Amino acid sequence: MDTEQIKILLERYQQGDCSPEEAKIIEQWFEQINAHQSSIADEHTLDLELEEVKLRIQEQITPAPRVRRMRPWLISGAAAAAVILAAGLFWFNSNRHAATPTDAPLAHHPATGSNRMVRDGFVEITTLKGHQENIKLEDGSTVALNANSKLRYPEHFSAGERSVYLDEGEAFFSAAPDASRHFVVRTPELATTALGTSFNIRAYSAENKVTVALLTGKVKIDQLKSSQSNGSIVLLPSEQISFDRQLLSMIKSSFTKPEEVTSWKQGYLVFKDAPYTEIVTGIENRYGVTVVNESNKTAWNYTGNFRNESLSEVMDIICIAKSLSYTIKKDTVYLVNKK
Repeated sequence: MDTEQIKILLERYQQGDCSPEEAKIIEQWFEQINAHQSSIADEHTLDLELEEVKLRIQEQITPAPRVRRMRPWLISGAAAAAVILAAGLFWFNSNRHAATPTDAPLAHHPATGSNRMVRDGFVEITTLKGHQENIKLEDGSTVALNANSKLRYPEHFSAGERSVYLDEGEAFFSAAPDASRHFVVRTPELATTALGTSFNIRAYSAENKVTVALLTGKVKIDQLKSSQSNGSIVLLPSEQISFDRQLLSMIKSSFTKPEEVTSWKQGYLVFKDAPYTEIVTGIENRYGVTVVNESNKTAWNYTGNFRNESLSEVMDIICIAKSLSYTIKKDTVYLVNKK
C-alpha cells in the first residue's frame, strides 16, 4: 500500500465508505493524534506511527465496504491528523530505506514497546524493558511475552511440528490442541514439548537458571547441547523444573500457587528466596529501568511480593531489608553501600 492509497483511504473514511476493520485502525490513530494535540511529534515518532498504520491496514484490509459515519468527537482532530499525515508521509517517502525480503520490518508498536520483523521466514518479536506483548499464532496458540524478551516463530508451521524459539526472556504459552503436530518451545538449553497445555518458561541470559512451570496438561522436557543422555523429564500440573546452566542439571519440584508463576503478566513482582540477578531482572522489566550495583553486595537473596508499589517504594523496602542505599537518575537505579 503506497502513500496515495492511504490518502484515498482517509477520504473514504471521511465519506463513511470504509469497512469496519479499516475504520477501526484509522480511529485508533486519530485517538493518538487527539491525545497529543498539545505537542508536536518528532520525525522519528511520526515515522513509526505512520508505518504502523500502513502495515496494520495492509494486514487487515477487507474488500466489503460498509457505510460508517465518523464519530463526532473525532472530527476536531481530523483536520490536524490530515495535515500531520500529509507532512509525515512526505517525510517518510523522502527518507525511508527499502527493506530486503530477508529482513523486512513488520511493525513497531510504540504503545506496547515491541519490535517485529520477518527474517529468513521467521517472525521475530522483541520487547523492551517495561513492556509486554500478547501474540496469537496461526494455529490458535497464544503467547504472553514478558519484558526484555525475544521470541521467534515461522511464518507458517510445518506439517510435522509447531516449533517456536524463546531466544531470551520469559513467556507464558497456551498451546492449541493438534494431535498430529506437537507444540515445541526451544530455548538455547531446553526443548519443551506440549500438546494442548499451558506453561511458563523463564530463560533470561543474565540468570543462572532456566525454569519451566506447568499449569495445565503435560509437557516433556529434553536437555539440548549436552553430551550426557539424561533422558526426558515429564511434568504434570503444578510441577516445574529448574535447569542449572553451570552444573547442566535439572531439578523437579512442585508449586502450590499458580498465580505466583504468572504474576508478571499482571505487572506484579513475586520473589521467593530469589537471587540478586532475578531481583534485578524483575525490577528492570516492571519499571523499564537499568539497575547498576555499585555496592560491595553482589550475592544475596530476597523474599517479598509487590503489586501496585512505585519503583521508589520497592527500592525502599528491599534496601532496608538488605542494608543498602540507592539513587535514581533518569532511567537508572544505582545501588550503593549504606552509609
